[in-house]
Amino acid sequence: QVQLVESGGGLVQTGGSLRLSCAASGRTPNNFAMGWFRQGPGKERGFIASMLRNGDTTYYLNSYADSVKGRFTISRDNAKNTVYLQMNSLKLEDTAVYYCAAGIREGLSTYSSDRSYDYWGQGTQVTVSS
Repeated sequence: QVQLVESGGGLVQTGGSLRLSCAASGRTPNNFAMGWFRQGPGKERGFIASMLRNGDTTYYLNSYADSVKGRFTISRDNAKNTVYLQMNSLKLEDTAVYYCAAGIREGLSTYSSDRSYDYWGQGTQVTVSS
């Protein structure tokens, strides 16, 4: 089992920045993929970013949704077992509940689908205001 706890959400003005954290505990060495998703008001949950593991500890392949490329960055601190989502130049449409996810299955055709992930955090609210 893997437990994920997100933090760092809040209220921010357009153009501002936030950094979300996702602290993982439990059987974390089995995590092949770490991902961030979000669900805005009246919308389905959608992919934001993912980070895939290469070898034992080095994560090497990052992917992003087109809507956040150049603004959001996914990163990881292995020593802290924490994944981050740095969000810059925030827009009103970035308002959503943000979820962290962990996937243990390798070799899937995509890691931009929520069906590729096995464990989820409880979510953290990000609200962008004008």
